[in-house]
Parts: sequence; C-alpha cells; structure tokens
Amino acid sequence: MRMRAVIAGVGMTSFGKHLDRGLKSLGAEATQAALADAGIDPGELQAAYVANAAAGLITGQECIRGEVVLRSIGIGRLPVVNVENACAGASTALQQAAAMVTGGIYDVVLALGVEKLYHPDKARSFSAFSGAVDVEALQSILQGLQASAKAGGAKSAGEGAGEKRSMFMDIYASAARNHMDRYGTTVEQFAAVSAKNSLHGSLNPRAQFRDVLSVADVLAAPMVAEPLTRPMCSPIGDGAAAAVIVSEKAARRLGITNPVHLVSCVLRSGWDRKGDEPGLVEVCSTEAYEEAGVGPLDLDVVECHDASAPAELMAYEQLGLCARGEGGKLIDSKDTWLGGRVPVNPSGGLLRKGHPVGATGLAQIVEVTEQLQGRSGERQVAGAKVALCHNGGGAIGADAAAMCVSILST
Repeated sequence: MRMRAVIAGVGMTSFGKHLDRGLKSLGAEATQAALADAGIDPGELQAAYVANAAAGLITGQECIRGEVVLRSIGIGRLPVVNVENACAGASTALQQAAAMVTGGIYDVVLALGVEKLYHPDKARSFSAFSGAVDVEALQSILQGLQASAKAGGAKSAGEGAGEKRSMFMDIYASAARNHMDRYGTTVEQFAAVSAKNSLHGSLNPRAQFRDVLSVADVLAAPMVAEPLTRPMCSPIGDGAAAAVIVSEKAARRLGITNPVHLVSCVLRSGWDRKGDEPGLVEVCSTEAYEEAGVGPLDLDVVECHDASAPAELMAYEQLGLCARGEGGKLIDSKDTWLGGRVPVNPSGGLLRKGHPVGATGLAQIVEVTEQLQGRSGERQVAGAKVALCHNGGGAIGADAAAMCVSILST
C-alpha cells in the first residue's frame, strides 16, 4: 500500500539496562515525548497500536499490555491494538497505524513499542528469542545448527544456543560462515561493521553502548559463536520508542511545519522459497522502492536490522546497496560510514544502540525522522531527504518470519 501518512512527532527512551523501571515507566516516557514533539494533547489520539514481544515471559504482563501502559498516563477510551510480531513488532505497529490513517479510518494515531528484556534469570531472557522460531521444530533446528557448526569447525557455536545466549546468534553465525565460503567475505569485514556502528553509537546519547571500538578490538573480544565475537552480536535491552502518525489533512490542521512523510511501508512474511529465488528482504525492498518511486541510489540514510554484524553486511546486498556478494567490499569502501555515500545505522544500530525487541522498529523511525529534519547533532547526515528502515523478526526455514521495509522522505 502506498502510504499517505505523516510522522508528526517521535520520542524514545535511552536503551539499556533499566532494572528499576517497568513497561509503564518506559512506555510513558516515549509516548509523552512523541506527543510533545508533535505538539498535541493525548486527547487528540484516535487509536493506538502498541508493540511488545516478551512481557509475558519477563514481567508476567499478558493480554492488555498496551492498555496498561497507556492508562498509566491517563490515556484511555480510544481503541488500543496490541501487536506481537517478534523483532518486527514495532514496525508492524507503525504499518498498521499508517494504513489506518492512509485508509481514512483515523487522522491521529499513536504507534508505540516497549520492551523489558533484562531479568536476573538470563535463561528467561534468552527464552524470549527461542520462542521466535517454530517451537515444534526447535530440537531439529538446534541439531541443524550444531551440525553446521561441526562442519565448519566452529567449536563455540556447537553448544549453548538458547541457554547461554540467544539462539539467533547461532543462526547468524551459520549464515556468516556460508557467506564467507561462498563470496570470500572475511571476519575483518564483519568486524568493520561493528567498528563503524561503535563510532556512530558513540555520538548517540540514547545508545546502550558508547565506547568506540577498532576492528582489532572487535576481533579480540570473547567469541560467542564463530565467527561472531561479542561486539558482533546485538545486546538485549530495555526501552521504548513511539511515533505519532497523522493524515495529511491533520498535519495541515495541526500546523506541522517540518513534516516527514511515510511514503511506503511494506510488511510481509516469509515463505518456502526455492533455490536462488529472491528472499524476503529483496521482495519487500523492491516493492517499497516501487511504491515510493525511488531506488537504492536515491537513499541518503539507512537504519537496518543489524542484530549481528553479518546481518548488516548481508542487508547491504539484499537492499540493493551493492551487488550480491559485494557487501564486504562496500564496508571496506567506507560508503556506509558517516560521511560516506549512504550512511547505514548512524544511530549505532542494534549492535550499539541496543535491541529491546518490541521497540526496535520504531527506534529506527525515530532516528531517520530526526535525520530528515536535520536534528541529529554530531551524527547528522548532511542534506538527508530520503531514508529507509529495514526491520525483521523471527525465523522460519531459511528466512525471517516477518519483515518490514519503510521509506520516508521530507
């Protein structure tokens, strides 16, 4: 669906370890910031879409998560739709909110993503990720990952998936080894993604990690699952992000003077594809480019789902920023660094900004909205006018379970 929606205001918390705060506190901060940024009162909201992935496991809050968070700051009466779609939950909330505005159902809608993942019992946190695959096939998935690790001589990747770490790091590690074998990509190129994002994250006051790492630092860090060292893996985190989505008519009425337009927001699920058939990211991004009337060369800034460093490098190829197999060359060229042709993850990405699962997709929207409005401070991409957000979630078969690609412009 070609969107005709405007981002009127955005807000988010810092991402990190917020053991002393709950869903209500985090969600309230992001919501109130987005409303203030839009310059509207809570009573003007006509609906809300609230994303969360793991509250049932981590806090015990089920069923009415959005209603609980919003009622805590006096927002009620309006319809609240709770959204759960793994790591793509917040972008799914955005897509649903924007579709309602585009379709003329509502004029002013809140999209909110909120998550708490830190828990004294780390196994409980990791179980949130193990539930983002087909759990009836979980044992066969783990056996397949172990077989892949053994075949590739990867000792660390052979045990501990889902217990000592998110099993998705083993999924990304397997994909990384395959990319290295097929295209000659090097571990130093994967490490360069982490180094780049550490530099970007050091400029972001809301990022979970702000220390700058060199490629050597990344390679010297503890191994998680070959070839992924710790800085090549996104951390868990707590946080929230929100956006107020309005119709073009409402934007004029509200006097929005520096609007950001959501011109395309493509949401799809994976399927049982064959051979070299284009994958989920390629299909979503191709559709988004067509709807927006732009191509990869028109992008000024990208926020992509770098749940691991190899995931970002492979996304370069899937989004058309470079040819298949040339992601390593692109990171080497520094075109995706701040100051390069198309900076990717100026926020620091999931690797450094953090990855509170149900908030991540909207955190990307916050970043690119501020970039397009010229208010990103030291990490500002000069002259940014067109941005893309890429946010995926879960895994079934050889692809993500859910994927959302959004394009925004001034």
